[in-house]
Amino acid sequence: MLSHRAKAEFFEHGFLILPSFYTAADVLALRLAFSRLEQRARQLEHTQTVDGALFVIDKKQDLFSIERIVWCGGAEPALAELGRAPQLLQAMAQLLEAPVLDQLINQAHVKRPGDQVAFSYHQDSYHRRYGTDLFDDVNGRGSFVQALTAVDPMGPDNGGLWLIPQSHRLGHIPTLDGRLPAGSFEEASAVPVVLEPGDTLLLSPFTIHGSDCNRGWQPRRLFINGFCCPNANRREYPGAGTGLRLRVFESADALARSYSKASA
Repeated sequence: MLSHRAKAEFFEHGFLILPSFYTAADVLALRLAFSRLEQRARQLEHTQTVDGALFVIDKKQDLFSIERIVWCGGAEPALAELGRAPQLLQAMAQLLEAPVLDQLINQAHVKRPGDQVAFSYHQDSYHRRYGTDLFDDVNGRGSFVQALTAVDPMGPDNGGLWLIPQSHRLGHIPTLDGRLPAGSFEEASAVPVVLEPGDTLLLSPFTIHGSDCNRGWQPRRLFINGFCCPNANRREYPGAGTGLRLRVFESADALARSYSKASA
């Protein structure tokens, strides 16, 4: 459960790192599930849906890469369960200030050394379809929060994330293809995100971030879950539809009491 200070830090900087958010046992379960997903992906010839999970792969003669596995909990129930862990839902409910959430994202991201997977600087708000009739910012603070949990140690040497603190204050930057216009942000202000297995990064939908390919010797795998306020989203997502409705607290009063407990 987040303290008032942690919540204030999130809204001040546009992100929050929660060390050891998942236990060692959880991390082991994540690693085993990811390994099974990777083995299954290597048996595929092209991007396709298997057991409710969309495997987005690139298979060439001399190179194989997994860009992402969408709704990975469909193929690995342990990932569905860990993506709705009580401590995660409570943190999300506190940041979104909503006792009920809609889960949109349950993904496995895999970067193996040399696989050339990279993500240019972007805002998650683009992928949620901000600025269209598919998403409404109902709480005035983005109405969406994403959690990225390290399965392996992550840093700048193995394709780790870089983000720009306080860039969420720019709000949603309109773009046609997700690539941010030149001059719309200061790339020189980016800082690396260093995580140990089980650490979790909470990210505003407006915080600018990206990552280079893995030039290290160990994998960089991330477990990503995203949640929005009820009635914010109308886009259809693989596995989730317009959102998997999750009741975290029975009422707004119960949510308010959770703040009091966290600050006690």
